[in-house]
Amino acid sequence: QAQLVESGGGLVQAGGSLRLSCAASGRTFSSYSMGWFRQAPGKEREFVAGISRSGGSTYYADSVKGRFTISRDNAKNTVYLQMDSLKAEDTAVYYCAAARLGYPSKYANAYEYWGQGTQVTVSS
Repeated sequence: QAQLVESGGGLVQAGGSLRLSCAASGRTFSSYSMGWFRQAPGKEREFVAGISRSGGSTYYADSVKGRFTISRDNAKNTVYLQMDSLKAEDTAVYYCAAARLGYPSKYANAYEYWGQGTQVTVSS
């Protein structure tokens, strides 16, 4: 069973950057594809980015493509989300999730494990 803990959220001005981290427990991290999702107040949880088990394939929502970068370090059991050129509409609670799949899904119900979330607030 995997446990996920996000960190790195905070308050940043529009145009700034943040790097989120998600540390996973257990020795099977490389067996999971990983995803980042976000949920803004009053909105549904939405897919942001995903990365395959090896890290060789990455996927992004159109709204963040070219601004966000997902990566992983299987030796450290950690997945990252580098967020650049942040906009006010990126404000949300960001969650990392793990799925025992070869490639990540954009559907939240495909993921078995979730972190507790980290707040990202972008001021305009």
